[in-house]
Amino acid sequence: MKKPIVKIYLLAAFTTLLYSCSQNETNEVDSKAESQKFEIINVTHHDGKPFSTGGSSSSPTGKYVDNPGGGVMMQAFYWDVPAGGNWWNTVSSKVTAWSNAGIGSIWLPPASKAQNGAFSMGYDPTDYFDFGDYNQNGSIETRFGSKTELVSLITAAHNENMKVYADIVINHNSGGQSEANPFTGTNTWTNFSGVASGKFTRNYNDFYKNSYGNNDEGSFGGFPDLCHANPHVQDWLWLRADGVGKYYKNTMKFDGWRFDYVKGFGPWVVNAWNANVGGFSVGELWDSNVNVLNDWANAANSSVFDFACYYKMNDAFDGNNLALLNDDMMWKRNPYKAVTFVTNHDTDEIWSKMLAYSYILTHEGYPTIFYRDYEEWLDKSKLNNLIWIHNNKATGTTSILYSDNDEYVARRNGYNGNPGLVVYINNSDAWQERWIQTNWANTQIKDFTGNSTWYPTTQADKWVKIQCPPKGYSIWSINQ
Repeated sequence: MKKPIVKIYLLAAFTTLLYSCSQNETNEVDSKAESQKFEIINVTHHDGKPFSTGGSSSSPTGKYVDNPGGGVMMQAFYWDVPAGGNWWNTVSSKVTAWSNAGIGSIWLPPASKAQNGAFSMGYDPTDYFDFGDYNQNGSIETRFGSKTELVSLITAAHNENMKVYADIVINHNSGGQSEANPFTGTNTWTNFSGVASGKFTRNYNDFYKNSYGNNDEGSFGGFPDLCHANPHVQDWLWLRADGVGKYYKNTMKFDGWRFDYVKGFGPWVVNAWNANVGGFSVGELWDSNVNVLNDWANAANSSVFDFACYYKMNDAFDGNNLALLNDDMMWKRNPYKAVTFVTNHDTDEIWSKMLAYSYILTHEGYPTIFYRDYEEWLDKSKLNNLIWIHNNKATGTTSILYSDNDEYVARRNGYNGNPGLVVYINNSDAWQERWIQTNWANTQIKDFTGNSTWYPTTQADKWVKIQCPPKGYSIWSINQ
């Protein structure tokens, strides 16, 4: 859901500093002696299980196969994408390239007809079964296109072994007709008996306040607040074989769900949906408190967007305090249920975006890339390189090796034969060097970003000196 946030987006132009170094760096003992004072912080998960977010799996076509917590998601839209009914075709034209780059899933905007018809971004839903094939709310197609084009897009994504996630807005509805409401003593816009699809008709008793109570956890923007306690609503949302959830999954072929504004209703709603419908799910719980995020994820049996990580990255990278990355985040609590991101259609606060992407694409959790960052605003080749590193090297648990205001070094410890990596992020204006301890003895390593030309060899005790460019990052692993 669009939030009232206004931000001027600035792309910082970083000056590249020339730095000369030998091809094979000789490790210096005096530097190592200082580095041995570094504290290694192991990120321990509550379940104690090893976690792999990057292990590529094979498929009949050889493409990377997505799995929750193990792939990379593309948010395949932004706020106010071009109107005119061509967005599904636009995304369709990109899924092959995205798949080749290692993207395993796409998250689409709300696909059904909303109150503003051809101009709506979908967050004011009227008819959950009108995907652009009924003349309703002033148009036949949605802002994004027709049902035929949507089905074609989903099919194209599946042909590339990509999952497709639907944005589900079930906190509120909009576009109903006025009716007398005995619970308010006034007329309310809660009569949805005339929806063009004829499915999931609603009246005043399907919205708060009603015979089930005065309110639930929250309402949004004055829209009629859907009452999930009403069996009629439950039936049509997740119980019926031809209801919203199962129709989207079994007929439209969506693979999962992004639940909008989950602060507005109890986590039991998402839990019930997941139990009855299935598929991947992630909730938009806009809260920086990791305890709130973790409690909701457990109660909903769902992943959740890691807003704790988002705000820590903003403070760390833009506030020049990388030590904040030691703080608690959802991916540290439960990487299986953490979806990390740098920007989305609602909030765009982080300026040092490439540093943030280097963080989420090397750390645990399920990283999301924002459409405009990838297609318009940032260096696509650098993002593709980070996606490749994520899918091929970012495995195992995490150990934070060093952090201060300007520098952050972490190690992914590898998993199931995959060697893992070391990521070095430098927010200062000069090249930096650090001695760190790897998991590899007497092994040549390299920076898989190409930002450093060093090819150092680790010592018998696994220590090695690495470097990182100014306002940049380097990512090291076995040279193979």
